[in-house]
Amino acid sequence: MSNDETIIRFQDVSHEFGPRKPILDEVSFSVRRGSKITLMGQNGAGKSTIFKLMTGAVQPESGGIHKAPRLSIATARQVIPRAEMELTVREFFQQMFPEKVYDIDPRIDEALEVVNLKHHEKMHERIIKSFSGGQQARLLLASALIQIPDLLLLDEPTNNLDKAGIAHLTDFLINYDKSVIVISHDAEFLNSFTQGVLYLDVHTHKVEQYVGNYSNVLRDISARVEKENMKNAQLEKTIAASKEKMNFFAQKGGKMRLVAKKMRNKIEEAEETQVDVRKEDKTIRNFLIPAQEDLGGVILKITSYTTLKDHKPKKHTKNLELKKNQHLLLTGPNGIGKSTLLERIASGDADGTEIQKGVRIGYYRQDFSNLDFDATVYQELAKVMKIELEEKLRATAAGFLISPEMIHAKIGHLSEGQKGLVALARLVLLRPGLLILDEPTNHMNFRHLPVIAKALDAFEGAMILVSHVPEFVKQIRIDETLDLAK
Repeated sequence: MSNDETIIRFQDVSHEFGPRKPILDEVSFSVRRGSKITLMGQNGAGKSTIFKLMTGAVQPESGGIHKAPRLSIATARQVIPRAEMELTVREFFQQMFPEKVYDIDPRIDEALEVVNLKHHEKMHERIIKSFSGGQQARLLLASALIQIPDLLLLDEPTNNLDKAGIAHLTDFLINYDKSVIVISHDAEFLNSFTQGVLYLDVHTHKVEQYVGNYSNVLRDISARVEKENMKNAQLEKTIAASKEKMNFFAQKGGKMRLVAKKMRNKIEEAEETQVDVRKEDKTIRNFLIPAQEDLGGVILKITSYTTLKDHKPKKHTKNLELKKNQHLLLTGPNGIGKSTLLERIASGDADGTEIQKGVRIGYYRQDFSNLDFDATVYQELAKVMKIELEEKLRATAAGFLISPEMIHAKIGHLSEGQKGLVALARLVLLRPGLLILDEPTNHMNFRHLPVIAKALDAFEGAMILVSHVPEFVKQIRIDETLDLAK
């Protein structure tokens, strides 16, 4: 088969997510065999919907999606369904294939190697629910890789991967001789293998297709936008000056009115010449998470904690106190129990930890499961306010790019990035005394990360942070680090 062969083609595809929420508007683009492509677009633009259209999980409202005969497509799901939690690793991977694969164990080992998930002799018999959240994310990624499909679709694959894990995945994608489309905000990762970019514009609902790596395309887009802005600015000056003259001639009467009419026609032509500059992804506004007032003394005391080593719990003693304006970084490899410890501290159920009575806890979970997916954004934000002030709620939401339309959407209908923005807005309105954050960079547009880091750096309550992104952590004041691996 030729590498010039088109394996999937969108032809005038339109799609809506519910009434009056267009995702695609007569979109056309193609993907060639062996190409490595980045799918870009603002949070909530509909990037994941494009993946679902490609796999056939959803059907377009109109237009056609043409696929090469016998094209195999695999995508890494975002979460493992509850029904699959009781499966063994072998059963979990076996279900990725329509027929029984008799040599599946070595294939599982190869896939786990790519995502840097250490495997051992009895790994294939382990139950899925025994893995940590970060390890489950790696299993999901490996479940797509093991299929070796003609078209591999990866949605934020570097989430929950450490530096070594990202390096393993990068090498795999560089050497993968089939087609890959990746949604990611990790510029360095994308630049290592991307040959082209599909950009989904959240405002026009069109897809623009570019050739080149991620950074080159970003530079081309920025240059084009700047050029269009300059052209429009010059036209605005010309139009304003012409309108002034036109009004002057129109007031003179007689033949001058004919001159004014001709000028009006020229102004209309100039206005039509103005181009619609593509609106770039907006960045969330600078924000502060106000700390609970009247905080004093020790907010959190840790005298012991439990980790997992070789799947067995191990208890450690510790003498750690967090007071107002103190930030703790929690580190350790996937599977050691970071998220479990955070969850237990947040619920007040962790042995060996004591939280000062009356302290409000703001908890940012990486899977957003402490948000009510059946509630609207408005209901979820109002829930944490002492006194419900609609004006304050809407103003806070707007700072996190939560539009008036989105505020009445159900949490479960939002993209993962939008859920993250709702979770941050919720923390602002809650005014916590103890802030607990588990991987707050996951699913986030890279433009938002410096703003989020600045807000966490300035937080004046007690804070515990888990993050696998060193560049993000470097921007935040950390007073103490607890490495669970030591």
